[in-house]
Amino acid sequence: MFQFISPPLPHFIYCGEDAYPAGGQHSDRAGIGVFDLLIVTRGCLYMAEESVPLEIPAGSFALLRPDRAHRSTSPCREETHFFWVHFQTLGSWHETEREPAPAELRPADVLHEIHRFAFYLPRSGALSSQDAAYDWLRQLLALQADTGSFSQWRQQLVFQELLLRLQEDATMPERHSYVTIAEEAAAFLRRNYRETLNYKWMSETLHFHANYVSLCMKRAFGYTPLQYLTRYRVEQAKRLLIDTNESVGRIAEETGFGSFPYFVRCFSKQVGTTPKSFRMRFRQG
Repeated sequence: MFQFISPPLPHFIYCGEDAYPAGGQHSDRAGIGVFDLLIVTRGCLYMAEESVPLEIPAGSFALLRPDRAHRSTSPCREETHFFWVHFQTLGSWHETEREPAPAELRPADVLHEIHRFAFYLPRSGALSSQDAAYDWLRQLLALQADTGSFSQWRQQLVFQELLLRLQEDATMPERHSYVTIAEEAAAFLRRNYRETLNYKWMSETLHFHANYVSLCMKRAFGYTPLQYLTRYRVEQAKRLLIDTNESVGRIAEETGFGSFPYFVRCFSKQVGTTPKSFRMRFRQG
């Protein structure tokens, strides 16, 4: 399984389709520098990536790494038709069954934090919705004939739909892995950031003891629930300070801080300046 840390999302480069007669076979290649997604609609491809055998029957797919050699292990036994898609990513990726390291998902301290997430694509498998996948591939081919910027933009959107379907078909890491629990806890905190943090409520909602949830968040994000919540509240306060004329005291209330001095203290510690000074930075000139 391949793990991608986003943003940025993997981007589509080029695609095509091919058909081999019985006795035909895929060409041998090495280090092509892009991911190669093969989706077979008829027949079967018999291949290997390095020493890993890959048999790709009709209605199935395989994803080949950009940095390894792949070759045919046997000629096609019948007429075989398949689509191929080349893509790459500017973000980090791994072939692994492990979960993301904390630093990989931890957002940077910028004005509007980018919340990174991990998603997984299987090395190979059967398509659960073949017709939908084939339709997206035909759309990619049609859009490829048009070099206009709109068509290129549309290509990326269609490609993401295809990747999303492949992820839905994947066998994901265990439902109760620490990353899954941490992500659900983070979503709970973001939904309820205006409320006072209630560990009992969080525990009952997530069906895990609060101490265990805290350990999962600390391991995944590097923050306890309270630390994560405080950081998220400060980010919401930044937006309100820039985009509205509400008083600093009112913003402190709206973002869930219990008192004005506590808000100023938390904001100053995280941002390095007071809420008022932060606002004035964007109101000058």
